[in-house]
Amino acid sequence: MSSTTHVPANAGYSDAFVSTVLADAARHGCRTYAIAGLQGTGKSTLSAQMAALAARDGRRVVVLSIDDFYLGHDARQALGHRIHPLCATRGAPGTHDVALACAVIDSLRAGRPTALPRFDKIGDDCLPETEWPVVHAPDLVILEGWFLKVPPETDAELQSPVNTLERTEDPDGTWRRWSNAALAREYPPLWRRLDRLLFLQGPGFDIVPTWRWQQEQTLQAAHPDRQAMSQAQVERFVQFFERVSRQAMRTLPGIADRTIRLDAQRHPLEHTA
Repeated sequence: MSSTTHVPANAGYSDAFVSTVLADAARHGCRTYAIAGLQGTGKSTLSAQMAALAARDGRRVVVLSIDDFYLGHDARQALGHRIHPLCATRGAPGTHDVALACAVIDSLRAGRPTALPRFDKIGDDCLPETEWPVVHAPDLVILEGWFLKVPPETDAELQSPVNTLERTEDPDGTWRRWSNAALAREYPPLWRRLDRLLFLQGPGFDIVPTWRWQQEQTLQAAHPDRQAMSQAQVERFVQFFERVSRQAMRTLPGIADRTIRLDAQRHPLEHTA
C-alpha cells in the first residue's frame, strides 16, 4: 500500500530494524529496493519508516506501491466482460499497469520530475492525474508489493482450486490461468528493474485474513465519511490473493536477496544486517 493512502495497520518496526534494512540498501548500492510480503506484513510501514530515517540524514527516498499501479475500474470491468468476471476485481496479477510502473521507475532513476500514480482503494479507481504528487531526483526508490518476483505456477499446479472462490466461481480455471499467464508475461520487465529484494516472511497464509481486516479497519478510521469493506467482504477479497500468496511463501525465500521471518505480531525473529 502506498504510504500516502492511509496510515498502515502495523504500529511500526523498531528503529534498529529499520536501520538495518536501510543499510542493506545502501551497502549494495541500490537505486531501486524492493520489499515483498503477504498482505498485512507491514511493507508500507517499513517503507515509510525507511524514508523518514533517510530524510534525517538528508537523503530523499520515494516509496512506490504495486497497489498504486492497479488498472482503473473501467479497464478492469472490460477485462471482466472479455475474459472472466473475476478479472474485474483488483489484486491478482493481470490487474496492474505494469508498463506505467516501469516508466515511473525509469523516470525516477533518470532524475526527471515524476508524477506518482495514486489509487483510491475505497473508490476502487485510480485518482486523476491532477492529484498525483510530483517528486524530483530521489536518492533511493522503494517498491513494495505482495508478489514481487513471484514466479508463475505450472499447468499442473493450476488444476486444483485452492479455496471456495476458485471452486465455485472459477471451476474451469479460466481466471487463474489468465492471471498466471499475465504473471509470466507482463511482470518480468518490472522485476528486472529491482536491484535487491527483501522478503518479509509471515507465519503463514492463515493469518492474512486477520491482518488484512486490521488494514481495512485502519483505512475506515482514516476515512470515516466513506464506506470501506466489511469483514465478510475482506474474507472473500483475500481469496483472490491466496493462490499467488502461497506460491510466494514457497518460492520467495529462495529468490529474495534477504528474508526476514515475522511472528504473528509482525515482530522480526532475526534482524542482523
